[in-house]
Amino acid sequence: MGRLVSVNVGMPTNVRWRDKTVYTGIWKTPVEGPVMVRRLNIDGDGQGDLGGHGGEQRAVMVYQTESYEFWKSYLNRDDLMPGHFGENFTITGLSDYDVCIGDRYRIGDAEFEVTQPRVTCFRIGLRLDEPEMPNLLVAQHRPGFYFRVITEGRVQAGDHIVRTRRGRHQLSVADVDALLYLPDKDTETLRKIVDVPALSPGWQQSFNDMLDSREEPAPAVGVEPGWNGFRPLRVTATHAESSSVLSIRLKADDNASLPPPLPGQYLTLRIPGAGDPVPLRSYSLSGDPAAGDYRISAKREECGLVSRWLHAHIDPGSVIEAAAPRGDFYLTDDDRPVVLMSAGIGITPVLAMLHALAAAGSARAVFWLHTCRNRETQAFADEVTGLIESLPHARQQVCYTETQGRLDQSAIAALGLPADAAAYLCGPTQFMTDMREALTAAGLDTARIHTELFGALPAINPGVVDEAARVPPHAPAGPPGTGPSITFARSGLTANWSSDYGTILDFAEACDVPTRFSCRSGVCHMCVTGVVAGTTRYVQAPLELPAPGTVLVCSATPDSDLVLDL
Repeated sequence: MGRLVSVNVGMPTNVRWRDKTVYTGIWKTPVEGPVMVRRLNIDGDGQGDLGGHGGEQRAVMVYQTESYEFWKSYLNRDDLMPGHFGENFTITGLSDYDVCIGDRYRIGDAEFEVTQPRVTCFRIGLRLDEPEMPNLLVAQHRPGFYFRVITEGRVQAGDHIVRTRRGRHQLSVADVDALLYLPDKDTETLRKIVDVPALSPGWQQSFNDMLDSREEPAPAVGVEPGWNGFRPLRVTATHAESSSVLSIRLKADDNASLPPPLPGQYLTLRIPGAGDPVPLRSYSLSGDPAAGDYRISAKREECGLVSRWLHAHIDPGSVIEAAAPRGDFYLTDDDRPVVLMSAGIGITPVLAMLHALAAAGSARAVFWLHTCRNRETQAFADEVTGLIESLPHARQQVCYTETQGRLDQSAIAALGLPADAAAYLCGPTQFMTDMREALTAAGLDTARIHTELFGALPAINPGVVDEAARVPPHAPAGPPGTGPSITFARSGLTANWSSDYGTILDFAEACDVPTRFSCRSGVCHMCVTGVVAGTTRYVQAPLELPAPGTVLVCSATPDSDLVLDL
């Protein structure tokens, strides 16, 4: 039988960290006497980041005295006291290997259900002044866990903990934590954990995504990045698709065969002569993936250094440099209906998908929805019509905003799109946000709505208070670094690495490049970033390596000149 050793609470507050302000409730202190536990919280307690902590599924954080004793020895610390790990309940007698997801426990007047292990988060490292702590909690199989409150009531230190029900399949907290964060995932265990109704929805989604990725057909051989770094490609032809869109056909400069891309992938180009340092720009492949060569289509932007140079200078015979086709936005091969939706130059990746469907003589129901200003600005109109007419179950609708206004939820609802359709969206950020909402309202599953964004991805910095408007990416303050150059391709910045920074993530933050992180210690993979060219090395080994061609920037430094998809 377990026992409640301490009840700990604390309200969120602003804490200074690395020249930033973090709003966090991880500082907890013990309280005496009975405390009321409610459905969403304990009286006197709060969380700073409700996206990752708190709420019905994570109302009470639990940690064990046995783990405290372990960390005192492991970290050589004698200052660790109840509440130090951000837990509400410090308990004894119930280890992470004994407690299972779905277990229910009676403590005092209340009853609780175990919903998930602790979320790995940099704030536990902040609290303990041990940046590697999120990594260590998982590696040492001591994460702790969350309770959902089944019955509200009063609890106090000294209360016995009585198990009232065992969770389905009896999967322990430690095993479920390892299933998410460590390699060698077992498919049968994944099937069991998604069958546990008590598991929190967020973790349910993560495990379902893992199962889906294992059950989807593997991509054909040869579509992974076909070469490292950049190689020269020669322009074979150009064609004006409209007054502002120019298509460019490319083949290998040495006439070698080019690896076929997946329909929807893009090329990252490096254009010698267009600027100093040499600028990079990513363009979707807009042609038939099986054509044997590549076609990109660039819209001339008045403020676009690369697009203006291409429109003014590129000719047959010109040579540019390109990284291999890449990107996770591509058409999957199944028999579900497919919605291809675009605005403006966002047409290019979904046009490649339409080519692939036509080349295969697909029997899928295809809905082609495109938005542009007017007929004069509509690129590829005849090409699209020909492809649509070649497919037995395809229809198209073009919306001219100049005369018809913008697509909205009512217009999408009127189309009667099949609820089981897969949708692919590309266009301006607001367009994709609006259309995702419209498609979801029309009954499509959000998991099957895919979007492509070429600009910098929105930052994910949980708990960090945005104290000022974000400034454009720039070289870090102080003397220029003397290390390898790092190019942040999405942000349009090249700067030299300095050993003053611990990781690429630290360096990116100093450059005001939008970043994504949670654990900052190689566990959660929130910071995974594509490596367009160059090599890296890990200063802290990740618990599970990311996919080839990517790096966890929170744990790595450059080993050579580096181009990142960031």
